[in-house]
Amino acid sequence: MDNIRSHTISVLVDNEAGVLARVIGLFSGRGYNIDSLTVAEVETERNLSRITIVTSGPPMVIEQIKAQLDRLVPVHRVRDLTVEGPHVARELALVKVVGSGEKRVEALRIADIFRARVVDATNESFVFEMTGDKGKVDVFINLMMPLGLADLSRTGIVAIARGPEKI
Repeated sequence: MDNIRSHTISVLVDNEAGVLARVIGLFSGRGYNIDSLTVAEVETERNLSRITIVTSGPPMVIEQIKAQLDRLVPVHRVRDLTVEGPHVARELALVKVVGSGEKRVEALRIADIFRARVVDATNESFVFEMTGDKGKVDVFINLMMPLGLADLSRTGIVAIARGPEKI
């Protein structure tokens, strides 16, 4: 099935209890997979949150997902950033690397190349903060594995349309 594509969908919703559960329920109830999910309040005055969902499927399934999301009562707007034009998508990862000697020096050198910041350091470990597109974060993590990758935490993808438009 070569028509399956990953889509980044931005959903503006009321910031109230149960909304995220309803959105996730829509996906799980129909067997749709969520590759990444982030949610945060974006407008305090209007009490709105943005849910960013990365999912994949054939075009018909993606259209179904968007239509079903649009019908949920607390949803104000659904945008498929993948098809609507250029957008910026980023992910944050905290990467703990444990090691000494040359491996420690190499981890710092690679972190510098990737513009990762050291946010915690001990004599035995570093915690790096890395932001970028999913591919860049994946490459950084893969390079840290042989150097002593001990722990990892990722935010999931956040995305926003480029240009003057707003959700």
